[in-house]
Amino acid sequence: MNFTHDTELTLRAACVLINSDRVQGEQLGDMAALDEYLDGFGWTGRRDRDDAELTAVHRLRERLGKIWAAADDEERTVGQVNALLSDTRASPWLTRHPEMPEWHLHLASIHDPLWQRMGAEMAMALADLIRAGELRRLKTCAAPDCEAVLVDLSRNRSRMFCDTGNCGNRQHVAAYRERRAKDS
Repeated sequence: MNFTHDTELTLRAACVLINSDRVQGEQLGDMAALDEYLDGFGWTGRRDRDDAELTAVHRLRERLGKIWAAADDEERTVGQVNALLSDTRASPWLTRHPEMPEWHLHLASIHDPLWQRMGAEMAMALADLIRAGELRRLKTCAAPDCEAVLVDLSRNRSRMFCDTGNCGNRQHVAAYRERRAKDS
């Protein structure tokens, strides 16, 4: 299943946000790190660049992590996504920009607080996943020592490992070594 470009980008941004404190400690601990994250995903609009904004983004991160954790329970996930859409007062409209010429949705004013814009867009991307019957694409890394989340956008939903800690490669090497040990 193919999702729109903005849905895929926003789902990836949500994963990176959630994982920003799960793998190598706090990676969004200051405004410089938050700016780097925002710029990397092309977030536009108001930025207050203060502690309150950073705290609000951290709260959004925690809330999104709970949505991922509930992904195997459709009703619970829908409730959480609906609550996020409501709390952010999402109000969709189509737009495009020179840096993103494809039509895409914005769901909050560029003047709204950062967490609200991010939360609205991430909730809508999750709503797209739910409407398509694809919640099983929200996963936690299968490596036993990793808590990172991922969104599996592969055609056959076969992705098992995150991109944050080289988990897939580590698991494959371990399996190879185990097979070699048995053959010896």
